[in-house]
Amino acid sequence: MKNLASMMKQAQQMQARMTEMQAELERHEMTGQSGGGMVTVTLNGKGEMRAIKIDPTLATPEDVEVLEDLIVAATNDAKAKVEAHMAEQMQKLTGGMKLPEGMKLPF
Repeated sequence: MKNLASMMKQAQQMQARMTEMQAELERHEMTGQSGGGMVTVTLNGKGEMRAIKIDPTLATPEDVEVLEDLIVAATNDAKAKVEAHMAEQMQKLTGGMKLPEGMKLPF
């Protein structure tokens, strides 16, 4: 029974650390860019867009498709950085413990 109580206590501690990590991720921002910095997109750690900056020279009717592609690329770059940061934080939290296949935390 002591083993079960110990496991429950560890699970509660991990849950508290996970809650702290989620709050930290929400505050942490990552910026992705494309077109040599002509488009930048900033996401928070939960993947919510916080800012977008577009070089004014791209805002012409002839360049709409290019601009759309650059926005997508910058967003994907920022998202990849957020996911890498989240994976790093999760590894710290779990002490390198492997999670079951398909299980993604904290979301």
